[in-house]
Amino acid sequence: MDRTGWPGCSTISFRHLPVEAALSVIGECGFAEVDLGALPGVCDHVPYDLTDDAVREVAAVVGGSGLRVRSVNGDIGDLNRPLDQAGRRARDTHLRRLLDLTAACGAEALVLPCGALSHEPIVTLESDVDLVAAQLHRAAATAAGHGVAIWVEAPHFFRLCWNTDLAAKLADRLDPAVGLVLDTSHIVASGGDPAAYAERFAGRVAHVHLRDAKAGRINHSIGNGVVDFPATFAALRATGYQGRCSLELETRDVADHERPAAAMRAAAYIAGL
Repeated sequence: MDRTGWPGCSTISFRHLPVEAALSVIGECGFAEVDLGALPGVCDHVPYDLTDDAVREVAAVVGGSGLRVRSVNGDIGDLNRPLDQAGRRARDTHLRRLLDLTAACGAEALVLPCGALSHEPIVTLESDVDLVAAQLHRAAATAAGHGVAIWVEAPHFFRLCWNTDLAAKLADRLDPAVGLVLDTSHIVASGGDPAAYAERFAGRVAHVHLRDAKAGRINHSIGNGVVDFPATFAALRATGYQGRCSLELETRDVADHERPAAAMRAAAYIAGL
């Protein structure tokens, strides 16, 4: 199989496996690049209770796989939740360790979410979005010292900034140095259009996550939803996008033993676009 132009593959696509096994399968499928999943409740390839020893252990496993790492997809808690001094210290420590891991893996960026796993604000929508932006700026300043960037996945169908208009509300508050992650499934599930998103945020998109979706549901294999991938890639090309894309196949419509073949089919299809 010709693997020219294949996208990367997030380890979230094989979240049912331990990280070393997931990386091995991804490599055997023919992928050369990964996003490393570090999302509690979604993918435990990086422990949420992260220690310095755990950072070294995960980095060694990733380094031994021979795969490039584009980004670490992590979480440092609800960025729209006001914290006391102890909470801020704990968040700063967790951020520092995730950034240590990102740098140790040779990744370009740490991806953070756009608020808590709820559409309801903790205080008010405006103040919550202000706080998310402030925390992302704080994280970006720390990341710069590690030689990496901060990207934010917005919209995210299950979080505070769950649709394109709320993602825009956040983006308007962000320094352009904080990149936006275009996730086709979250955009479509929330009623949006990935091609229109690419056009709206031209120059701001830093990375692309690929998964199919239908209205209200994000967990479809590519080809089993309604995402218009040709139009999305045409819009990305038209806006001068120079970044990468990665399959994030956290799907519910294939069995675990079918995931390698499904990932390879999806990669070949995306490469053709």
